[in-house]
Amino acid sequence: MSKNFTYILIFFLAISCESEDNIIPDNNAPYYGEVSTLLLENYVNRCYIDLLGREPLDDEMISDVQFLRDNEVTIESRDDLLHKLQYDTTFVEGDSSYNQAYFHRFYDLVKVRLIEGASDSYINAQNANWFLIYTNDSLSGNMITAYKRLLEYNKLNDILKSEKQYRNGSISIIELHRRMIYNSIYDNINMNTFNYINAVFDNLLFRFPTNYEFNESMLMIDDNSTQILMGSSGNCKLDVTTIICNSDEFYEGLVNWSYITFLGREANSTERDKLMNDLIINSDYQKIQRSIMSSDEYAHFD
Repeated sequence: MSKNFTYILIFFLAISCESEDNIIPDNNAPYYGEVSTLLLENYVNRCYIDLLGREPLDDEMISDVQFLRDNEVTIESRDDLLHKLQYDTTFVEGDSSYNQAYFHRFYDLVKVRLIEGASDSYINAQNANWFLIYTNDSLSGNMITAYKRLLEYNKLNDILKSEKQYRNGSISIIELHRRMIYNSIYDNINMNTFNYINAVFDNLLFRFPTNYEFNESMLMIDDNSTQILMGSSGNCKLDVTTIICNSDEFYEGLVNWSYITFLGREANSTERDKLMNDLIINSDYQKIQRSIMSSDEYAHFD
């Protein structure tokens, strides 16, 4: 073998052994600096309406659009804007603060979801009736009946207290929803045990109960019989609501409800699993909202 041929062979072997750059085509990070001002204004406007129930004032619009622009409209900057609208306690004329306006809006949305948007004035009126009946029964010596009336009064009173308690973190998203399905208003909307059980599953889990789940729930509510539902035991209506609201499916339902509310569609299995697991671990529903609302799909940047 000639020397020249040997050198040529070594040269080609060296080339073939060189590592190739792992370049994935069309995998560049999106650049949002060129998003039009109109799209940014539409995004800011939508964030205010969905979180606070109102459009931004002119000064708010200018400031927030500029903030996004200065930060190249990154996902992180959108999250910062949304976090401000959820948690900023600085005084805002007409709202008291973004924080107060946001949690009032969210409280109203949950009431719309579960008790047909019953106003606090309506709940107060119903509560006055329960207290009057309780007082009359007490004066008549019908104490067993009186205590039942008092229980209904306290259930509605718990709804009225839930807005502030949820905002302050003294109750969880679980307890907020449990209170909304455990009261006389929800009972009147979904009259009788048959409708009640189906409504709870449909409203919270986006499905109807299996025959087994329905029968177990029915026995717990109507007979106060100890039964097993979703792996937990209970023997009354309160137990049914507590078990369902503490299930993993409840978190899955929250994610699905959020996608429908903000994107007009149900979450796919990947989206549900990701955000549901995050919600179970961190118990931070507001983070779930921000994750959806900071997306390109929500902002119409894609």
